[in-house]
Amino acid sequence: MLQKETIKFLTSLKKNNSKEWFDANRKTYEIAKQDFTAFVGNIITDFGKKDESIAHLQPKECMFRINRDVRFSKDKSPYKTNMGASFSKGGKKTMLAGYYFHLEPGNSFMGGGIYMPDADTTKKIRQEIDYGFEEFNKIIKNKKFVAQYGGLTINEEFSLTREPKGYEKDNPAIDYIKLKSWIATYPVPDELLTDKTLSKKVVAAFEALNPLIDFLNKAIE
Repeated sequence: MLQKETIKFLTSLKKNNSKEWFDANRKTYEIAKQDFTAFVGNIITDFGKKDESIAHLQPKECMFRINRDVRFSKDKSPYKTNMGASFSKGGKKTMLAGYYFHLEPGNSFMGGGIYMPDADTTKKIRQEIDYGFEEFNKIIKNKKFVAQYGGLTINEEFSLTREPKGYEKDNPAIDYIKLKSWIATYPVPDELLTDKTLSKKVVAAFEALNPLIDFLNKAIE
């Protein structure tokens, strides 16, 4: 579970996203960061027993900085209004598929997969889905996966309008081959964030995602 003060800090940051306010509340931020670090550490310990590929990770290898990169953004707000952590065997900087937890009051979620990989990685994943569609289909139709996530996220943002070169329209896997990201997410209501069952539910959600992560990483590696 996370502390109420951590949620309160992020809510306040959203209303006061300035360096002046942040500097005045830096001590509160450090306490919130320690709380989130401890939570991430617990997930690594607990889920690492089920997926040994992440058991070696340290929280700092998973957590993202709260400072925003505003160089190429019209939004010049200096700070993110969330805390995020990516769990994959190469840490947050890897190109491999992995698990993700997003802490943002009113918009928290958990899940994972692989988001907008490069062209070479995308090609490998599409080929693996095409060649191993029977295995892939079993994974995304698995009762535990469907109960947790409903299915893969398929929308205009993550999918091509036409089939990629080399694939036919009538390919049974075409809806998944057309994807540019292969992810599944589940919303986390605010009341669960401070509930003692939070870590247990995150681990269960990641466990339901594990076969998909293994399939994607088999394709990439």
